[in-house]
Amino acid sequence: MSAGQFPYVRMRRLRREGIRQLLSSVSVRPSSLMYPVFVDERLREKQPIQSMPGQFRYSIGDIPALCEEMERCGIGAAMVFGLPETKDDSGSGAYGKDGIVQKAVRAIKENSSIAVATDLCMCEYTPHGHCGIVKGGSVDNDATLEIYGRIAVSQAAAGADIVAPSGMMDGQVASIRKALDAEGFTDTAILAYSAKAASSFYGPFREAAESSPSFGDRRTYQLNFASGTEHIREIELDIAEGADIVMVKPALTALDMVRRARELFNVPVAAYNVSGEYSMVKAAALNGWIDYRGAVTEILTSIFRAGADMVVTYHALEVAGWMKGEVV
Repeated sequence: MSAGQFPYVRMRRLRREGIRQLLSSVSVRPSSLMYPVFVDERLREKQPIQSMPGQFRYSIGDIPALCEEMERCGIGAAMVFGLPETKDDSGSGAYGKDGIVQKAVRAIKENSSIAVATDLCMCEYTPHGHCGIVKGGSVDNDATLEIYGRIAVSQAAAGADIVAPSGMMDGQVASIRKALDAEGFTDTAILAYSAKAASSFYGPFREAAESSPSFGDRRTYQLNFASGTEHIREIELDIAEGADIVMVKPALTALDMVRRARELFNVPVAAYNVSGEYSMVKAAALNGWIDYRGAVTEILTSIFRAGADMVVTYHALEVAGWMKGEVV
């Protein structure tokens, strides 16, 4: 078939400037982005993260200025990760009233109206770096659930709007929902890391959060990235247990799972544009190999096009700045 046979069919008419934008079915909005914030109890001022150029570990003292920037840019929410001063086998720093995440949540709430989500896990708070209580060389699922409930209640009491369990323990959503409701936090939402695969793209995050396992790996509790059926089953289970929002992670290697989740389930779908994905793009751009702004815009658009309602991304502040016409 040639254009000469059907001269009235010219798709390029719809690709002209102006018309092109008019017909764009997907757009990236700052209000649909969630910015990950690493808060380190040991710091007095922010420090750069070597493996994630442009990202920082923040001190509590940095939070007001960061809040002002996020609010000015229209970022939808902050996702808070904590680095405690000390660690122990029970991960007590994760659920203490004055834990670093709890302090950070209070600081954000005092300085902005931004919605706050809190990472709910134990890997940053234990010396072994695993996501739960270790017994006999492996993570004890059921013993960990009780700790997750305590963490959730502590974070909600500090003011978290959303708790985001990322440990991938069986029954974690039901256990957290029960604990929150028992303490009167019925309005605190749960963003479940439902389809979180064991991935090679988490390396920079683990450096940033100092959460690498000291032995073994997390493949016995994180998903097999080669099993799409397992992803969908986990999402279905989390929704049945009371998840308000479900997460697919990593985003770029699981866009098919984002699409399937959007088609199969009538709940908000989040996707995490993870640290390894961020660092690859940054490294290529810093070497002059790609157009950074163009690549980031294309990546985020593709995640939303796949069906995500919200995206957790380290690019959030830059993207929001571009949209406001600022040079970042």
